[in-house]
Amino acid sequence: MALKAVLFDMDGVIVDTEPLHKKAYHLMFEKVAITVSSELYNSYTGQSTIQICEDLVDRFNLSLAPTELVAYKRAFFKELFFADTNDLQLIPGVFELIKNYYDNGVTLVLASSASMFTINSVFDRFDLNPYFKGKISGADLKASKPHPEIFIRAAEIAEENRENCLVIEDSTNGIRAAYDAGIYCVGYKSTHSKEQNYELAQKVVSDFNEITFERIKNF
Repeated sequence: MALKAVLFDMDGVIVDTEPLHKKAYHLMFEKVAITVSSELYNSYTGQSTIQICEDLVDRFNLSLAPTELVAYKRAFFKELFFADTNDLQLIPGVFELIKNYYDNGVTLVLASSASMFTINSVFDRFDLNPYFKGKISGADLKASKPHPEIFIRAAEIAEENRENCLVIEDSTNGIRAAYDAGIYCVGYKSTHSKEQNYELAQKVVSDFNEITFERIKNF
């Protein structure tokens, strides 16, 4: 199969926003007076904020609506995003990988569970828009990862057959979504990826140099 399109996850693959998300979530947990274990928190990786908040409302029998929890979390994240600029950096090597694919004519699409506000904020900050054909937010879909819809839609945006697409993911839920979409998945395993399962990924890497166009063009 020839590589024609790459469908990128964002958090943990392009940029490490997880520390900011974690701070924002825990501020929200504190505000609504719940205690979320590390195990439970890590199990949410790759899911949309609304899915997480729906589960929290059910799990902790909260009287608040899930949308209220989402609003709290996003308000905290927005405040942190624009205040904590030094903590937000691109993942090492990812800009070079993006440029490598782009220069070799590969179509790039962003497929993230993050809100479109967060996606656009990251893309504007790091000037990534020129390299991507499109961006899709799982927060805008009926079902987010691990449901495969986001990657099926991303392949449609790329206008390429799924067998010629490749997904780069770092989470159990994202890898499952790519697998169920029938798209070759590279699991990116880094220090930012904690307690995630890579069994369903066709390839697992910890350095983006392992998946440059020259090395994976005929995957």
